[in-house]
Amino acid sequence: MVERLHNAQNDKYVAQDAPGTLELSIVMPCLNEAETLEVCICKAQWYLKQHGIAGEVVISDNGSTDGSQAIARRLGARVIDIQEKGYGSALRGGIWAARGQYVIMGDADDSYDFTQLSPFLKRLREGYDLVMGNRFKGGIEPGAMPPLHRYLGNPVLTSIGKMLFPSPCGDFHCGLRGFKTTSIRSLDLRTTGMEFASEMVVKASLYKMRIAEVPTTLSPDGRSRPPHLRSWRDGWRHLRFLLLYSPRWLFLYPGLMLMIVGMVAMIWLLPGARGVFDIHTLLYAAASIIVGFQTVTFSVFTKVFAISEGLLPEDRRFSQTLRCVSLELGLIVGGILLLIGLSGSIWALNSWSTQLFGALNPSQTMRIVIPSITCLSLSCQIIFSSFFLSVLWMKRL
Repeated sequence: MVERLHNAQNDKYVAQDAPGTLELSIVMPCLNEAETLEVCICKAQWYLKQHGIAGEVVISDNGSTDGSQAIARRLGARVIDIQEKGYGSALRGGIWAARGQYVIMGDADDSYDFTQLSPFLKRLREGYDLVMGNRFKGGIEPGAMPPLHRYLGNPVLTSIGKMLFPSPCGDFHCGLRGFKTTSIRSLDLRTTGMEFASEMVVKASLYKMRIAEVPTTLSPDGRSRPPHLRSWRDGWRHLRFLLLYSPRWLFLYPGLMLMIVGMVAMIWLLPGARGVFDIHTLLYAAASIIVGFQTVTFSVFTKVFAISEGLLPEDRRFSQTLRCVSLELGLIVGGILLLIGLSGSIWALNSWSTQLFGALNPSQTMRIVIPSITCLSLSCQIIFSSFFLSVLWMKRL
């Protein structure tokens, strides 16, 4: 049975086959892999036959011009033509086309051994949703991974990923991994580039899927041309994705830190100068509070939008908190700060009038003006942010 699935991100349609017709689909993304594609397909077919597994080999081709498609068809593999460019696009198309209850995906450059897939399939049969390969546990053969990736890129990005998300994976970017087809389809993966590998791990972790790891050996690929991976560009795309999917670390924690530092400094300096620190430092403290508050509100807006769009899972505690923080409460808090700011401004203006609007002592006057302006700025932000949040959250109220 074949359906048509609407992809809201790029407004295209891709073929979707009902999973479960076969037990295992071995999916390989392909872009001009004629040098190594045949050996990869033969190894995968040997594995299926040797272990009596009802399965298929799916080549998700991303516009090869070297005859890769003809090689795959000659060997009896299914070829899925993916028009949208990118590693993630190719894999997403292959996953949606897979007929297997499980999918094991791997690169078609002969760097992974498709005859050694039993550890993945064993874990999948045990009920795990995602089974990741770990090259650092299984072994990296000499020349298989550039030193930049082995000692900097992969360890750093994986460490950041484990810090930001509750993931047990020790190798976020391993290209050989298996998963339950329906589970990964339900994640609505959307990225088109190399960061697709991180998106799968991150979303599976956020949705609390069962994840396991198995040691995997990485061998030097068999191609004579350079790999498609671009170290710095793709590394940045992975890091950018990790940050964008974690509003807490990107916005909330930095914003709270700025607000706390600014408030402590302002309270410390309001009574009078502290050595070399005076009203100039007080002004920076006020800016820190305002920018910190803006950053915190960005974290709330981002999470609300991401949940509404299905980018992040539902968060019950977050939703309950937002229902308590109503538009009316925001207007009340904003109104109180507005009154405080106006009162301080009137007080400063009155002090100036007693001097017949002449010269003032900046050290004294600015200790009234700066907190007043801070309260006025925060009041406006709170009032308008409350309206904007109500618009974002309207369909859930």
